[in-house]
Amino acid sequence: MIFKPHPYQQYCIRQILQKPAIGLFLDMGLGKTAIMLTAVNELKYGRFQVRRVLVIAPKKVAEATWQREAQKWDNLKHLRFSTVLGGEKKRIRALNTPADIYVINRENVVWLVNYYQNDWPFDMVVCDEFSSFKSHSAKRFKALAAIRPHIRRIIGLTGTPSPNGLMDLWSQVYLLDRGERLGRYYTHFRERYFEPGRRSRDVIYDYDPKDGAQDAVMKKIADICISMKASDYLQLPECIYDDVPVVLSPKAKKAYKELEKTMILALPDGDIDVTSAAALSNKLQQLANGAIYDDEHDVHVVHDCKLEAFMELVEKLNGQHALVFYNFQHDRDRMTEALAKTKLRYRVYENADDELAWNNGDVDLLLAHPASTGYGLNLQHGGHHVIWFGLNWSLELYQQANKRLHRQGQEYPVIVHHLICEGTRDEDLAEALTKKDAAQAFVLNSLKARIRSVKGEAYEEPRRIPGPDSRAGRGEYPEG
Repeated sequence: MIFKPHPYQQYCIRQILQKPAIGLFLDMGLGKTAIMLTAVNELKYGRFQVRRVLVIAPKKVAEATWQREAQKWDNLKHLRFSTVLGGEKKRIRALNTPADIYVINRENVVWLVNYYQNDWPFDMVVCDEFSSFKSHSAKRFKALAAIRPHIRRIIGLTGTPSPNGLMDLWSQVYLLDRGERLGRYYTHFRERYFEPGRRSRDVIYDYDPKDGAQDAVMKKIADICISMKASDYLQLPECIYDDVPVVLSPKAKKAYKELEKTMILALPDGDIDVTSAAALSNKLQQLANGAIYDDEHDVHVVHDCKLEAFMELVEKLNGQHALVFYNFQHDRDRMTEALAKTKLRYRVYENADDELAWNNGDVDLLLAHPASTGYGLNLQHGGHHVIWFGLNWSLELYQQANKRLHRQGQEYPVIVHHLICEGTRDEDLAEALTKKDAAQAFVLNSLKARIRSVKGEAYEEPRRIPGPDSRAGRGEYPEG
């Protein structure tokens, strides 16, 4: 089968060919891998502008996703891949294997930069899930930034460029333009566009955007970043969110309030001491779900309020299949123990066999940790219900997980159920995700490519917004 790009995909390919550095903030399901492979194929074999391409991706994606996508299309099957994973000897052997595209996991970026140093052989770098470089203090960011002058072309791919807000953009944009638009130093960027938020004397806990900061930042980066939402270009069914309230029993509520207030929960066989706010938050999340770990990682079941609500919800589904997300192993174990007493077919996601069984309709409930299903999985054919037994703080994981079902090929409205224990950390998590989502939506919406239609009509090129650092009229990003 020949890959024939949709008009919005053609637009993205054209931008990649024209600009040596670009951020593609493409929603899940828009085919960013096929877009990227088509552009790489043209740059290497059509225009002879690149020799060796490096793809940096999450480990699960690096293992097979890019390779599998190329094999789907007859016009891309000739692309040669070398997967740079495993032990050091195996990685070195893969680097010395002739190929067009070398795929490495992001955890090995520091090793790769140290291995080649100034003898960097890749003239094009693709960062899949670009938001994994959002931290300016992370070793992987510093390593890639150090080698950036040796990279002629760089592309950042992600659907969530700013999962925690506007500040996440600086490091990603820096890798694109080496500080030209948002400044060469993170502290300068922060001082210019943000002001201190919560603080205690000299300690500043967070920063808030100044008035007009969001618009100013978007104008700065509009010429090298393109954003597209799946809902604008794909005829996807509706996604419905359903908060299922869970009321704690008096005993459970007392235990929760005790831990929250004193940071110590008294248990029959010992106390759990919580020494930091982060640890306390984690313990409260566990307790809202019904069980808690002690210092020896032994599990103590405190209540079954949420578990009972989960089983009631499953019963209400009346045979409809559901993808269930959990955060803690004791949540998974308690759910599987309860499900074992029923006639429901359930599995805990581990590998491709579970994915196949789910999509074939052989599984009623597929339990998974959101981190294990974040990338590269297509589960839309197995059901249209998502159940979150417990939420987490990561907007990126939350969105990626939901889009395992809400993606191209889904035939029914996707219903996302949140089990929310009233008066607990659950409510804080839901609110935090909502606020992060609002910030994310602003970033994406403000950078949207202005394309008139996805049905083949003529496209409208994104309007360039002039600013102090506008590059209008130049067309291309300068090589480093």
